[in-house]
Amino acid sequence: MNPVVALRRPFRSSRPVVVAMALAGSLLVIGCASTGPNSANARPVLYPNATFNRLGEAQAQAEVNACMSRAVAAGLSPTQSNNEVGRRAGEGAATAGVASAIGALITGRGGEGVLRAGAAGAAVGGSAGAVSGAFHNDRPNPVYRNFVQRCVAEKGLELIGWN
Repeated sequence: MNPVVALRRPFRSSRPVVVAMALAGSLLVIGCASTGPNSANARPVLYPNATFNRLGEAQAQAEVNACMSRAVAAGLSPTQSNNEVGRRAGEGAATAGVASAIGALITGRGGEGVLRAGAAGAAVGGSAGAVSGAFHNDRPNPVYRNFVQRCVAEKGLELIGWN
């Protein structure tokens, strides 16, 4: 048996396992990053000033909810949409496709091997970019947040951040 072929076989058989582990790790990291103050799902945090204390927490939160509803009624969205999925898919496809083709040239797979490696790399990179874009599409809309903050301030409440 050719020693080069013998070395490649274990890698090929373990490739799906490695890909699955990398995907699971990425999803875990992305899931943790999609919460907190920089998430579009964040809610306003109020400072317990005199108005807050007079209204009570339940009524103060009701006022915040009313401001959030007013922002949506005004045509604003908590998320900032900018076709992130398509952009990242294209970037991933281009980057991985070129890198795979160059790798094939370096390893001496010339001709059809370069095209096959480039196409496979583009498919994988495009898929990874699309998934990445889908997760990054959850960006907060600063105009929506400013609207809510101003509305809350007009009610005498103090917004100190988003969480």
